[in-house]
Amino acid sequence: MELREYRPEDCREMGELFLDTVRTVNRRDYTEEETKAWAPGLQDLERWNRSFLDHYTLVAREDGRIAGFGDIDRTGYLDRLYVGRDFQGRGIATAICGRLEEHFPVERVTVCASITARPFFEGRGYRVVRSQKVLRRGVYLTNFVMEKRLGESG
Repeated sequence: MELREYRPEDCREMGELFLDTVRTVNRRDYTEEETKAWAPGLQDLERWNRSFLDHYTLVAREDGRIAGFGDIDRTGYLDRLYVGRDFQGRGIATAICGRLEEHFPVERVTVCASITARPFFEGRGYRVVRSQKVLRRGVYLTNFVMEKRLGESG
């Protein structure tokens, strides 16, 4: 696996990976209606590109494809962390998350984790601050505001 910083030419493939991951991997914890509200189609790639460029964004490549990606902003908010369905369970999210957590000199990292991702983050030492319902295209989705104080186990 190659782990490198984001390039604008990665954006479309990342958008496709996001859409496929939400519609397949996250379907074990969310209904079809919920996943379609979360990921109705390909993202606004211009907006995503700007966001990825504003954040510290990493891309994992394996077998000539993007296997996963993640990004964090300067405040320590881990915005996105997705691994494609064909690459689950290979340590890709662990590698990306570890590098993201180390990048900015912040005391804590926060994330809004899906039901699917919650156990992954708990295993890294994050704790649930609160559960919440977020409205996406008229549908409420459950996720968890989680945080990890850096320097703690994980």
